[in-house]
Amino acid sequence: MPRLPAFPPHACSCCPLSRRGFLAASTLLAAGTLAASTSLAGAAADLSEYIDLAEFRPRPKVRVRHAVLRQKPPYWLGWPGTAYDVEGRRQEYAAAFAGAAQRVGVELAEEPDPLEDDGAVNTYRASIEADKPDALLLSLQHFAAWPWADTLTQTGVPAIIFSPVGMAFTGHVREISRRPGVHVISSLDTRAVEQALRMIRARHQLAATRLLVLAGEERNETVLERLGTKVRTIPRRCLHELFDQMPLTDEARQLARVMRERAARIVEPDEQDLLNAARSFITAKHLLRSESAHAITSDCLGMVSSRVVPTPPCMAASLFQDHGITYGCEADLFAAVSLLLVSYLFDKPGFMNDPVPETVENVLIAAHCTCGTRLNGFDQPPEPFALRSHSESDLGVAMQVLWREGQRVTLVKLQNPNELILDTGTIAGNVDTPPAGGCRTSFKIAMDRVEDVRDVLGFHQVVFYGDHRRDVDAYCQMNGIRVVNSPEHAPIRGMT
Repeated sequence: MPRLPAFPPHACSCCPLSRRGFLAASTLLAAGTLAASTSLAGAAADLSEYIDLAEFRPRPKVRVRHAVLRQKPPYWLGWPGTAYDVEGRRQEYAAAFAGAAQRVGVELAEEPDPLEDDGAVNTYRASIEADKPDALLLSLQHFAAWPWADTLTQTGVPAIIFSPVGMAFTGHVREISRRPGVHVISSLDTRAVEQALRMIRARHQLAATRLLVLAGEERNETVLERLGTKVRTIPRRCLHELFDQMPLTDEARQLARVMRERAARIVEPDEQDLLNAARSFITAKHLLRSESAHAITSDCLGMVSSRVVPTPPCMAASLFQDHGITYGCEADLFAAVSLLLVSYLFDKPGFMNDPVPETVENVLIAAHCTCGTRLNGFDQPPEPFALRSHSESDLGVAMQVLWREGQRVTLVKLQNPNELILDTGTIAGNVDTPPAGGCRTSFKIAMDRVEDVRDVLGFHQVVFYGDHRRDVDAYCQMNGIRVVNSPEHAPIRGMT
C-alpha cells in the first residue's frame, strides 16, 4: 500500500480540539458510589458544556521513599572501588531520580543520610513498616550492601533496587531479582528507574479507575481481583439514547473541521458522517462524567448491527486513546483493561486488534477500525492517517492509521487478573482495504520467537510501539501476574 503523504507544514500536531480544553490543567474526577439508575435527563442537563478529556485520567497520590545503602566511606577494597566518586555519584543519581519522579508524577522522599550500618538499616526498616509508603527505591553504592537491601524488601513494600554497574555480581541479583514485589535494575541507565516509577504509578492508577462497560440491560458494579479496577456495567442503550439527545454544538463542528484538516486523505466519510462522529465523541465524555468513570468500552458492534446509531464510535475511541483515556471496543472487558495497562505503564496508546495469520509471508496481521495516532506517546506528533468508514458496516468515520515499517512493537493481553500473554515483533508493512477485507487500520507484524504465526496466542491483543517485553515482564513479576508467551516452535505435524 502506498504511504499517505506527510502532514502539511501548517497541520496542527497538537490536540484536535480547542486550546481551552486539552491545554487546560488536568484534574481527577472524583469516583462516586454506584447510583441506583442512570438518569439520562440529569446527564443531558447541559450537553453543550465543554468537558476536558484530561479530567478522566486518574492521578492518584503515589509516595515512594528513597534510600542509599553503602559501606561507610572511605573503605579499603570492594566494588565499586576506592577510585569511585561515591559522593559525586550519589548526588548525580539523586538528581536523576528526582527528575524522573517529577515527570512520572509521583512523590519521592529521599532519606537525607545514606544507610551505612545495621543500626541505620533497622531503624529505617521500622520507619517503613510504620509509614507504609507505596514503594521503596533503594540505591546501592557498595556490593556488600545487598543483605541490607534484602532486609528492606522483607517489609512487604514493593521495592525498586538500583544497582549501578560495579555494585553487583550475577550471584547478588540471581535470586532477589526474581521475587514478586521486587524489581532490580543492574545498569547505569537511570531511564530504567523512570520506567520503574511508572510501574508503581500504573498499579495505583488501575486501582483508581472505574471502567464503564455498556452492554446488555443490567446495571451492576464489581471490582477486579489483584488489579483493584472497578467495573461498572450499565445498559447499552444508555449510550445511543444520550447520543440521540446530543445537540450539534460548536465543539462538534470544530472537531469535524480539524479532523478534516489533519487527515492525509478522506475516502468514504462525508460531512454529516464527521459531525455524527464528533457528536459521538462528546456523548462519551458526558456519559463518563455522569457515571464518575475514567474509561469506557461499549458493545459497539451490537449497536451497529441493530441500527440504533448512524455512526460507530470508532473516531471517538481513537481520540480518547490519543489523550490517555481508554475507549475499548466490543465490550471486551480484559481487552479494555489491557489498553488501560499500556496507557498507564507507558504513556502511549495501545491498539486492540483482531489477529489474522498471513501464511505466505508468515506474519501476523493486526486489524481494527479504532486506533490512536500518537503511537510514540501522548505528547508526541501523530502518525499519518486517513478518514475511512467503519469497514464492516460502511458507516461513519474510522481511522486508518499507518504504522511505521521497521518499528518494534509489543503485544499484551490480560486473559484475567492473574495471567497475561506477552509477545514482541516488528512492523513489516501496512495492509490496505480493499484489496484486503477486514478493518481499516491493518498492518503486518513479523513475530519474534514464534516459528509459525498460526500459533500466536490470544484475541484482541493490544499492540503498541516499542520493545517492552522486559518492562511488562517486570510489572507482572512485581504484581504477581503470570506471563505466558506464544510457543516458539510449532507442534510436530505429519503422518500418524
